[in-house]
Amino acid sequence: MSVKGGENVNVAMVRDLAHVVTREKAELGLFVTLAEPSKPMETEAVKEGFYTSPATGAEFPRIQILTIKGLLDGSERARYPDLAQGGHTFKKARREQGKADQAGLFE
Repeated sequence: MSVKGGENVNVAMVRDLAHVVTREKAELGLFVTLAEPSKPMETEAVKEGFYTSPATGAEFPRIQILTIKGLLDGSERARYPDLAQGGHTFKKARREQGKADQAGLFE
């Protein structure tokens, strides 16, 4: 997530967030700002496409721009899979086999 507090937000900041989301192999990125997003910022966010939840098939914008005002007055909220409904976005870690010396760590 990226939080920008000043009035000087711009399209380059949305691009930067998109690059970080890609580099970190994240599914979604949230850009939270005090200022209203410009049309170029919104266009750049839309260019990043959608994430489709494997559990439900629902689509969510990969880059979402949210304003503090919208979050506080309830007119905006982040869109992401409902993990309580069985939708998961995390891969389960592979269990190590043949590590007998680790068995006593928590006994």
